[in-house]
Amino acid sequence: MAGVGSGSTGGKAPEVTPVAAEAESAPDLTAAAVDVIPPEIAAQTLGGYLRAWFTRVRSGDAGVLPVVAALLVVTIVFEIVTKEHVYLKPTNLVNLFDQSAVFVVLAVAEIFVLLLGEIDLSIGFVAAIGGIVTAELVQPSPTQWDLLHNWPWWGAIIAALLVCGGIGAIHGLFITRLRLPSFVVTLAGQMFWFGAMIILLGAAGGVSVTSPIAADQRAIYGIVYSFLDVWLSWVGLFVILVFLCGSMWLRDSSRRRRGLVAPPLGLTVAKIAFIAVVGVIVVAFCNVNRSNGTLPIIGVPWVLPLVLAVVGGATMLLERTQFGRHVYAVGGNPEAARRAGVGVTAVRMWAFILSAAISGMAGIIYASQLGGITTNINGGQYVLYAVAAAVIGGTSLMGGRGRAIHGLLGGLTIGAIYNGLFLLGLDVQYQYIATALVLLAAVTIDALSRRSATSGSVARV
Repeated sequence: MAGVGSGSTGGKAPEVTPVAAEAESAPDLTAAAVDVIPPEIAAQTLGGYLRAWFTRVRSGDAGVLPVVAALLVVTIVFEIVTKEHVYLKPTNLVNLFDQSAVFVVLAVAEIFVLLLGEIDLSIGFVAAIGGIVTAELVQPSPTQWDLLHNWPWWGAIIAALLVCGGIGAIHGLFITRLRLPSFVVTLAGQMFWFGAMIILLGAAGGVSVTSPIAADQRAIYGIVYSFLDVWLSWVGLFVILVFLCGSMWLRDSSRRRRGLVAPPLGLTVAKIAFIAVVGVIVVAFCNVNRSNGTLPIIGVPWVLPLVLAVVGGATMLLERTQFGRHVYAVGGNPEAARRAGVGVTAVRMWAFILSAAISGMAGIIYASQLGGITTNINGGQYVLYAVAAAVIGGTSLMGGRGRAIHGLLGGLTIGAIYNGLFLLGLDVQYQYIATALVLLAAVTIDALSRRSATSGSVARV
């Protein structure tokens, strides 16, 4: 073996310094939390996956199980107690989807900053600014904005999202450059944009998007109150299932062929079947005639695919891009991420920009729901619902743990509570109390799971 390794090292293996050895063995600090392989994913069979998953749940890491259980309980209870058991009827379920849309989109917006261990208290009134900008720009004749009117609906939406993104950039500059607490900056932003909202609405105190002769207003109003044709909804579902399930199958199959860690084949099949069944049920419910009069109301409301597009886009950004990996890294340990070469300042800045821009979309949906927007919008209440929905869904207030799907689940839970209490004829104070109790339960579960995980780590050491 004397000839092996001959060269400039004189037959000896190159000396590895302690610093080099430490660098080689250091973990990738930019890896996203979602990329950490849970033990159950490494299982080779569906049975092994389920056993490992139950072990993880018993150790305190319940994932989305609590919010799914809460959503099921809320649904069952309200179906039992509501008059004539109307809760699960197609008419009410579609209304529930519509009512939950703003909660879901605001929760997704908030998740971007919660993942960093920050908070944005301004998104309720930033959303209002987005709705106002859109509604004002599609007015067919000048209002208080003499030079800005008669825009195409798509141009008005883009402008509103850019304005809201600019607001997020302003907040981000104060937070990242001046190193001010996000709580203080966004609380000031909440009050500032509340005042700006009143100024923008002017003496009229509101702006409408319900004109029957203005096509671009009808387009904004139709986000909630227009529906896909029955055939188009089924074709759209088929396309989504082919894309989503096909990409899932190809990704997992590719990893298995290359000998990489991948979910068991049975789990992939089960996920695809579950997504397909849920999609078929939702579209089937939406395609039932929900009218009590002569004109039929049939079809999937446009707001449903819009919300799913927001959730899907946020999921792709957080879980399939370098930016998403960096968000999780900064949220988990900012100093370690900085030493690993992550641009912490840029990541935080973009998180606040995205949070504000997505909240602008929530404001547009809100304007569509109400047929316009007025100074009566309670932005402070909506930001609390956004944080509550994100946390109820499974996002941690401590940063580093959360997914866009948590905003969807949490928003649906809050919407389900809101809808059920409304059907029972209870006043708004009971909605606050019920939401507060669910939020407290979610935070308690989060705290206990982290405590359990920490205890387990110490015990293993």
